[in-house]
Amino acid sequence: MIPFMFATGIENSYPTIENGRLRRDQMEECGHYSNWRHDFALVKDMGIGYLRYGVPLHRVWLGPGRYDWEFSDQAFGELQRLGIEPIADLCHFGVPDWVGNFQNPEFPALFRQYAADFAARYPWIRFYTPVNEMYVCARFSALYGWWNEQQTSPRAYVTAAKHLAQASVMAMQEIARRRPDALFIQSESTEYFHPCTPQAVELAEAINEIRFLSLDLNYGHPLEPSARAFVLDCGMTEEDLRYFERNGMRRNCIIGTDYYVTNEHYIEPDGTRTAAGELLGYTTIARQYYERYGLPLMHTETNRDEGPQGDEASSWLRRQWSMMLSLMHTGVPMVGFTWYSLTDQVDWDDSLRFNRGHVNARGLYDLDRQIRKAGCEYRKLLADWRDRIGPYDELEPDPQVAADHRPDTEAVIDNLRRLLMRVDSHDSGAKAQ
Repeated sequence: MIPFMFATGIENSYPTIENGRLRRDQMEECGHYSNWRHDFALVKDMGIGYLRYGVPLHRVWLGPGRYDWEFSDQAFGELQRLGIEPIADLCHFGVPDWVGNFQNPEFPALFRQYAADFAARYPWIRFYTPVNEMYVCARFSALYGWWNEQQTSPRAYVTAAKHLAQASVMAMQEIARRRPDALFIQSESTEYFHPCTPQAVELAEAINEIRFLSLDLNYGHPLEPSARAFVLDCGMTEEDLRYFERNGMRRNCIIGTDYYVTNEHYIEPDGTRTAAGELLGYTTIARQYYERYGLPLMHTETNRDEGPQGDEASSWLRRQWSMMLSLMHTGVPMVGFTWYSLTDQVDWDDSLRFNRGHVNARGLYDLDRQIRKAGCEYRKLLADWRDRIGPYDELEPDPQVAADHRPDTEAVIDNLRRLLMRVDSHDSGAKAQ
């Protein structure tokens, strides 16, 4: 039995920018290190039972088999004392300096040992997000040139995606050996690309296929012919693909679906991208992921800035909740909902690319730990719905998967390569606005 998970999270991204000279530690920038006990008390006071929470990997993981667990022991110990169930986030957009970046072929095996040691140290933790938003991490780090390795090629992008997915699979294997009932929530950005003209339809279809790459690899889902040809053209091997087909894990997995107003994009025939806003919306896009993999879903991230009218965030919260309910009512197994994050964030309006110190007013609480309107709305939602949604008693994959035909032509592969190499300034990839 899986109880419905009302959740929030502590924003804990830590990519590097400026060619590795600056690490964007959101736990530091948002004041969590100095307020962690207070933050956990706010979670408890609101009645939230689940917290997406990750250790600061760059501070904890000192080298192969070497760790500084002091802060993690205190933090997870307090969560256990308060009865808050952590969804342990093991890798959130960055690695320690000694690992380098996501081009390092040794990263997956190194991370496997870290995950094993983490699970051994905290055997009471059941819920995990081994690697957060693999699709976003690979794009921003190895295609757009914004984070970590700051590369800008399709080959680097595919390499990062491969290593992130391998790390996720290996971590799940190690954790499951130590805790067979562990549940894995693959928090991933659920996106969609809309063609602007008939000439852009083929390109949009191709990139809408590639958005599934990280989860396809993670779950051992066979790649469509065009995607398979693309990744082989960008350096993956048939042996790599066989590894994922043999080892990809679906057992005890939940698809974490992250949706923001910035998740939909317009595509021009030349690959130019611009922000589309909310067109299809969460309900339609999340269903696409369910129909592809047949696994339970959780709404694992959403937010909106509290704007000049004061109700933008709370209205968005009500809308996302209603969309999630509509999926449940049509038979899609939804096991949880998350407003991300507990507090406001810093510089996410530019995806952490620039160290401006701009506060994004999208938390349940502001950085002074004063409740926002979205926090009041979430507290009411919890009170109204907590006893109305029962547990989900099955975690077996639905054998139904999408069988949509995707074109397999050289033109599609060329279009993918062109699109992946183009970044349009009007669609920055920022995760809310």
